[in-house]
Amino acid sequence: MSETIINDTDNIDRTVGGSVFERFFTGRNEASYVAPKTLFMTANYVNLVAFETSKGLLMVDTGMEEAGEAVFGEIRKQSDAPLHTVVFTHGHLDHAFGLRPWFEAGEKPRIIAHENVVDRYRTYMKTGPMNSNINRVQFGIEAGVKWPQQYGDFFWPDTTYRKELTLHMGGERFELHHAQGETDDATWVWAPERKIVCTGDLWVGILPNCGNPQKVQRHPEGWADALEAIASLGAEILLPGHGQPVEGAEVIRECCSNTAEALRAIVATTLEGLNAGKSHEEILAAVRIPEHLRRFSYLDPLYDRPEFIARNVIRKYGGWWDGVSSHVLPAPMEDRAKEIAALAGGASALIARATELTSTDPRLACHLAEWAALAEPDNPKAHQCVIDVFNHRAEDEISLMGRGILSHAARKSEKALAQIKEGR
Repeated sequence: MSETIINDTDNIDRTVGGSVFERFFTGRNEASYVAPKTLFMTANYVNLVAFETSKGLLMVDTGMEEAGEAVFGEIRKQSDAPLHTVVFTHGHLDHAFGLRPWFEAGEKPRIIAHENVVDRYRTYMKTGPMNSNINRVQFGIEAGVKWPQQYGDFFWPDTTYRKELTLHMGGERFELHHAQGETDDATWVWAPERKIVCTGDLWVGILPNCGNPQKVQRHPEGWADALEAIASLGAEILLPGHGQPVEGAEVIRECCSNTAEALRAIVATTLEGLNAGKSHEEILAAVRIPEHLRRFSYLDPLYDRPEFIARNVIRKYGGWWDGVSSHVLPAPMEDRAKEIAALAGGASALIARATELTSTDPRLACHLAEWAALAEPDNPKAHQCVIDVFNHRAEDEISLMGRGILSHAARKSEKALAQIKEGR
């Protein structure tokens, strides 16, 4: 078995690193057998699986475009079986865009995906610049991300399905099951004869990415449904879309069941608040991972946060108004900032107070610093305050998405400060 597999039931909650990067960048970018006739590979932090059958390879995900050549080369080092079938666990760029080297080598696999992958691709064709900017903010990539927008940029499925699809290859069954989780086009794959399940991003070893502040609706209830179904399989190996494989039927059952329970607790608290007529802020303040589950590192909010997930629940069941009456038809943010600064005695007062609160109440300090820069956009001290306060808070933020947005605010002020110094 691969050395990265989690296989210690007693210590499963502390067998991996402490950041999202440590969790995801565990692979050696080499294809290796994790079970007979089952190749597993991590390429640029994304996992993929190649099942060897008498009909050829069944590949679950293909990695991203940038890693396509590496994936092709590594798989071909281990197997010369033709690529017969490809299954996309969903249509994200990191999972479904690495096929070009295979096509260029003359391979002609059939491509299978959930029917919503087609809708996803069509949406991407309309929103490329928006998605590129989202990833620029989320990951701090100043150059942005190349986003496909033309029809020919995509690997369109030959076969789609709606709920379930069973493939028969070389006397084996491979069951495809639809789920709504991080995406509405998710597929998880169960190989019953091998006792192996491929989860895509439904399991990645951290709190599910189910609340992303910048992206389309996520589905915590559907995610929990899928995890509970996976927990009931009796799978002996779980191969995720990111992070480390998990070994052992009881370990897999526990991991998936606990994660589903955490998601359902967030949903229940959020719905309770909505039904009680509470404001969004009141609801978010009450959202917690259940106490008995907090010790498990696979529920650490290293990418997403419980309150972000709760906001997605609110978005699904309620309107966008947050319950604060002045927010339904608000004054422009710049006007509010200028009025607050005037009442405080100028932006300098906001800067001083933000600096004072940076260590003791960084959340409030961020508001003050932001108001100062909005009230006096040509004030270099205001932008330096934003840089200092938001970078300080970003350093202490555990979730990648929260840290990305906080750091983005600092980078914006860094650019503004540079322009001020240049006299623009």
